[in-house]
Amino acid sequence: MHTNLIQDTQALLNSKDGSAPSRRLALQTALGLGYAAAAMPLIAQTAIQTSVEGLIEGEVMIEVNGFKMPAYRSAPKGQTNLPVVLVISEIFGVHEYIADVTRRFAKAGYLAIAPELFVRQGDPSMYGEIAKLQAEVISKVPDAQVMADLDATLNWASKNGGNANRAAITGFCWGGRITWLYAAHNPKIKAGVAWYGRMEGQTSTNNPRHPIDLATSLKAPVLGLYGGADTGIPVTSVNNMKEALALAATKGNKAAKASEFVLYPDAPHAFHADYRASYRAAPAADGWSRAVAWLKQYV
Repeated sequence: MHTNLIQDTQALLNSKDGSAPSRRLALQTALGLGYAAAAMPLIAQTAIQTSVEGLIEGEVMIEVNGFKMPAYRSAPKGQTNLPVVLVISEIFGVHEYIADVTRRFAKAGYLAIAPELFVRQGDPSMYGEIAKLQAEVISKVPDAQVMADLDATLNWASKNGGNANRAAITGFCWGGRITWLYAAHNPKIKAGVAWYGRMEGQTSTNNPRHPIDLATSLKAPVLGLYGGADTGIPVTSVNNMKEALALAATKGNKAAKASEFVLYPDAPHAFHADYRASYRAAPAADGWSRAVAWLKQYV
């Protein structure tokens, strides 16, 4: 089913006329539906499929300095002044798994919104190789652009049923790193939940600082959910971040002092991604319960 969606999207994007409507239809097909080919192999279906009953959900457009950025939004019908959760995707973009995560938060009483943060640089659903996707799209996305896009997303939420003064952020993999960065960027954010997001590494023009460099700037407590069997983010990196937060706490940073980690010893990277072979039901369920409790505590 999902493979057909990817193939249909590719056909639209590769159409001879290359028209804007064709490309827009392709993006709409991918947004909240198809999976990036680079995310293969997929399991038969997502382990959790959240009903849209009682929700307002679907695509919205957010203006960022004249640019219209698509996003997927879910919220309880007929309610306003809702707490807001920004949901940040993996490198594969906003597909059905991420859309379902927004619906899960909406069922818990939040306005949850997942912006397409890669849309200026490219369409992840068109890539079949992670290395190529990283090189041609993800590496070209500046952190400063992402921060501005998220500021605009939060502003949109405040005008569409959400309370920007009761806002949180959560993200997965690439989005986990962004969660840490945004919790150090916007003082309106009250809490963050980072799922296996990279915390240190080489810097570049587009990525001048990593979470470990911003521990003293943290404005909201972050819950870090990580896998002990993650081959890309070793336990030593988690420990390094713990040390950076502890040092920031000694300097009076309350958000750093309140931040916590949960390490699932046998869990690999992307253990919450219930459409991929890396999915681990027990850590995913425990992490979700902790994430919801964390937001309830602070937002």
